[in-house]
Amino acid sequence: MAHTITRSGYSRLADRLNRFPQGAPPSDLLYNILKILFSEKEAGLVALMPIKPFTAEKAAVIWKMNPAKARNILDELAGRAILVDIDRDGQSVYALPPPMAGFFEFSLMRVRDDIDQKTLSELFYQYLNVEEDFVRDLFIQGETGLGRTFVHEPALSPAESLHVLDYERATAVIESASRRAVSLCYCRHKMHHVGRACSAPLDICMTFDSPAESLIKHGFAREVETAEGLDLLQIAYEHGLVQFGENVREGVNFICNCCRCCCEGLIAARRFAGEISIHTTNYIPHMNEGSCSGCGACVQACPVEAMTLVPSDTFPEKKARKAEPDEDRCIGCGLCVRACTKGSISLKRRSGRVLTPLNGVHRAVVMAIERGKLQNLIFDNQVLLSHRLLAGVLGVILKLPPFRQVLANRQVKSRYLETLIRFAQGRGAL
Repeated sequence: MAHTITRSGYSRLADRLNRFPQGAPPSDLLYNILKILFSEKEAGLVALMPIKPFTAEKAAVIWKMNPAKARNILDELAGRAILVDIDRDGQSVYALPPPMAGFFEFSLMRVRDDIDQKTLSELFYQYLNVEEDFVRDLFIQGETGLGRTFVHEPALSPAESLHVLDYERATAVIESASRRAVSLCYCRHKMHHVGRACSAPLDICMTFDSPAESLIKHGFAREVETAEGLDLLQIAYEHGLVQFGENVREGVNFICNCCRCCCEGLIAARRFAGEISIHTTNYIPHMNEGSCSGCGACVQACPVEAMTLVPSDTFPEKKARKAEPDEDRCIGCGLCVRACTKGSISLKRRSGRVLTPLNGVHRAVVMAIERGKLQNLIFDNQVLLSHRLLAGVLGVILKLPPFRQVLANRQVKSRYLETLIRFAQGRGAL
């Protein structure tokens, strides 16, 4: 006798999460995380939602229920920071953020008693720091990553400071944001629950603009003015924290202030050295070998183990040592400059400029191309179908042989795709 097997809401939600370019590989750990954050009914409902933002009326049609009931469910999920709700011309628009940066972090961005945060932290630790699939998907697949490093601005010389573009400065992101919010550092809060936390400040990670507005409204973050945001950045500098933010030039939604011991990205950079795609700054350390004493302060400060001590050519008879950067591992944060008491390290520009996507749409499309998931964006409730030219061009790219796709990727990152997205936005298509 044949039996019909009905997949659980959690299984369907896992499939839905994997439509994002960065994905969340299914595992027992993932299902246990989802069970803490969602009821099975909620998981099944959210699994039906499109990738692009949607209204309560759209959800009601998909869920086959009246709009008032759909709105109540959406507001409940937004109140728990599962969904982000955005005000557009007086109407609430909802979106399911990816797991990271998204609802994984939001679940630990404040102390709460409606979920078991200790158990959740232990599951996160196992899923992100013991199992490899999620971290590999997040940081290693493709050339384009979710996040990028911001340069440690005090480490720049006056001459170099003149050439730093606004999108490269954490200060400029804070100053230009429409709203700013600060909340608990997800990484250090998680590590506190598993007994591995460090002493770096907790209440220091920032969100901006629409996500900040949603998190403030539901009590997951507190609003700060520009001056306090800049003060918090200065505190992060003083504690040797790395600024790691959204990998876009326009509309940066988050900047985390990361320590080497708790941040999954920095841990992964050391764990998978040479493979990981954390985007670097446009700077690299330059050594003044004559003044380097080989004290090792820069080695201790480097969050990704890109500085090492090697025999010095200057005083070989004294078996002296000097610091040497590994440019392939270096993320260009500049913490080594601050750590050096001899003034032996400065920052110089990399030989080739690091390409940063224009905005979230540009980044998502390029990530999807690189990970073979572009069809999810194009055909998911017609997200990009309204701009047929863009869909057609990117569809052609998908059909290219792999080596041709690499060449196409380099073009779309720098000029062509950016032009199409600007054109589409000008027409209101995106």
